[in-house]
Amino acid sequence: MDQKLETAGSHQARFHLEGMTCASCVARAERVLRAQAGVSEARVNLADESAEVRFDAPATRATLAEALSRAGYPPRQAVVSLSVEGMTCASCTGRVERVLAAQPGVIAAQANLAARRASVTVWEGMADPAQLAAAVSRAGFAAVPQAAADPGSKAREMAALRRDLWLAALLTLPIFLTEMGGHLIPAFHHWLMGVVPMQAQWVAQSLLAALVLAFPGRRFLTKGLPALARGAPDMNSLVALGTLAAFAYSCVATYAPALLPGAARAVYFEAAAVIVVLILAGRLMEARARGRAGAAIAGLLDLAPKLALVEGPEGWAERPVAQIIPGARLRILPGARVPLDGVVEEGASSLDESMLTGEALPVSKAPGDRVTGGTLNTTGALVMRVTQVGADTVLARIVAMVEEAQSAKLPVQALVDRITLWFVPVVMVLAAATVAVWLIFGPGLAEALVAGVSVLIIACPCAMGLATPVSIMVGTGRAAELGVLFRRGEALQTLADVTRVAFDKTGTLTEGKPVLSDLKPASPHLLRLAAAVEAQSEHPLARAVVAAASGLDVPPAQGFASRTGLGAEAMVEGQRVAVGAARMFDDCGPWLREGEGFAVQGKTPIYLALDGKVMGVMAVSDTVKPQAAAAVAALRGMGVESAMLTGDAQRVALAVASDLRITQVHAELMPGDKVNIIKGLRPGVAFVGDGINDAPALAAADVGLAIGTGTDIAIEAAEVVLTSGDPQGVATAIHISRAVLRNIKQNLVWAFGYNAALIPVAAGALVPFGGPQLSPMLGAGAMALSSVFVLGNALRLRRLQGVRA
Repeated sequence: MDQKLETAGSHQARFHLEGMTCASCVARAERVLRAQAGVSEARVNLADESAEVRFDAPATRATLAEALSRAGYPPRQAVVSLSVEGMTCASCTGRVERVLAAQPGVIAAQANLAARRASVTVWEGMADPAQLAAAVSRAGFAAVPQAAADPGSKAREMAALRRDLWLAALLTLPIFLTEMGGHLIPAFHHWLMGVVPMQAQWVAQSLLAALVLAFPGRRFLTKGLPALARGAPDMNSLVALGTLAAFAYSCVATYAPALLPGAARAVYFEAAAVIVVLILAGRLMEARARGRAGAAIAGLLDLAPKLALVEGPEGWAERPVAQIIPGARLRILPGARVPLDGVVEEGASSLDESMLTGEALPVSKAPGDRVTGGTLNTTGALVMRVTQVGADTVLARIVAMVEEAQSAKLPVQALVDRITLWFVPVVMVLAAATVAVWLIFGPGLAEALVAGVSVLIIACPCAMGLATPVSIMVGTGRAAELGVLFRRGEALQTLADVTRVAFDKTGTLTEGKPVLSDLKPASPHLLRLAAAVEAQSEHPLARAVVAAASGLDVPPAQGFASRTGLGAEAMVEGQRVAVGAARMFDDCGPWLREGEGFAVQGKTPIYLALDGKVMGVMAVSDTVKPQAAAAVAALRGMGVESAMLTGDAQRVALAVASDLRITQVHAELMPGDKVNIIKGLRPGVAFVGDGINDAPALAAADVGLAIGTGTDIAIEAAEVVLTSGDPQGVATAIHISRAVLRNIKQNLVWAFGYNAALIPVAAGALVPFGGPQLSPMLGAGAMALSSVFVLGNALRLRRLQGVRA
């Protein structure tokens, strides 16, 4: 099966498949592939679970993958992250995405201007990260796989921008003083004309302007002109065209004035040079703002120490954290940060876990307790054993979640992408049309040039490209600091529209640590029989029963069977012992009234039957979290309704809901019932849960929020993770999402409004009505400031605070 394909078919694809278990799977997958129109040959290999296909049109990789998925063998996907330098505007991100999408094996690509990163979804094994990076580099951008990215590149970019700005400013200052000083101070103009003739001034200005364009301004020419030649102009192309047009016209006026009418003999060297200075200044401010926007991620990464005290054959010694493996014993001194995740083996202390939970109160740690890398040891010394290293640590997973969310594109970005695809070409057409109109109806060639260059320079696709991603970057970073992790960036937009939040009860609104509070009759014999059955169960209520019987002689159980949503049963000492909810039994007899009395108190009744007859009832209580009522109140204040979904008894659920002032209660639910209710509450519903049984409901909701103290399955099914167990994090998540969406809308209004308002002004639309004709220098300043405005507005999100009722 692993022999090479014949040469028939002009395209080849290799998929890595899920669900391949036997030779029948191989045969079925091959039949499915060969049945597709355009497929000339297909080979499936069970050993490495791969499929190789030769095909022509109308078959495509996407249609072949869809056919395999329908057959039950979906091709595996992978996400490749690339570091991409040189993107300066929305046109750049669009080009990067189009280049990547055209590569074989690529399913989708998203480029992020703010993060200087591209996230590429590929068919596993079909696209090499280095080849993808090479394709982007050939398109004019410096791209490398994220793992190979130089961490010092951003610092060098800042240093280069600062150096170029100072050089450009020093070279431009004489030009600016010579040309503009005379306009501002007539006496200075007359003195200068008497000392240096006009022609000599123009020659000197041309030399200085040439140096500005050749060195500090070189970045615009080397990127903008090739992009223009490829038919994919970007912001650099606009700057290059504008500055070169002003410089070339001025050179003609200086060195070949006979080619121009007398009235048109003027120079604009100061415009070409000042444009470079202002745009470099804008780029430097933008780079600084981007650095602050990504400060949350940098701060998280800085929490992990680089060295740790490790126990070895010769005692304790410092070693790099990167060399430590699971099982190593580490010593954590007071005031030091925990290097990696693990379990305490010796000592007692309190740890500041605010980086993880957002809560400032230190948490006590003793032998057997888990500790998380990056948290701060405040008082005593600890000895821990490492359990997770590298990408498996909680801190690394948090950083990965935030980076993934920051790389996402919200649905609102689709409109921006459609506009920016054509923005730069349209601006170039408008500039040409402006020059033509001024030549026909205006006073002359010089004024036409000024208007055309102003249109090229003032147009700002940068602000449009930054409007969405920079807000997402700052918002998700600040959310992580407040204990809210957006695993998928799209959840930001969806959560902002939520009008109803459905909570699971146990472990979400309650502590999830139930204890046995009552037993009727108070019989140790019944308790030991119940514990024998519950010892086989993983349910939290079962653990409460087992814990209560810890001092008793609990017999073994055989034939254990779990009845989902009802209870469990097993053979114990020759009797069929059943433990569960009232609905598990046909008749609870007089014990039903006792159980209902417990339920009214907010306790969960558990009935015990021997050989089919109910012989008693137990009560398990679970304390409501102290922040639960405040969370519900905070949501109510935000206009969001709360509902409770639980498998617990109706009376228990109503008692808890009454304390929390929740009016919508759904009790005695099976896991599938929760999904149906969530679907009935849509659209605009979020579900909050923590257990394995909550995973279907989390997936069914418009947005799923998992309590970070819950199970990994629940966290994987959710779009948002609350790293602490505080349900007030739900209100904080909604508050952040609404603030981010509001910020994005403000940025988009500014970005589009700026271009819509000032491009006509730059073209001279106000001149016939007595208005001003905008100078290219003012256009460059306005363009630089428009991006800075968007970044500054997004940085306001760093001041967001968590919601507290």
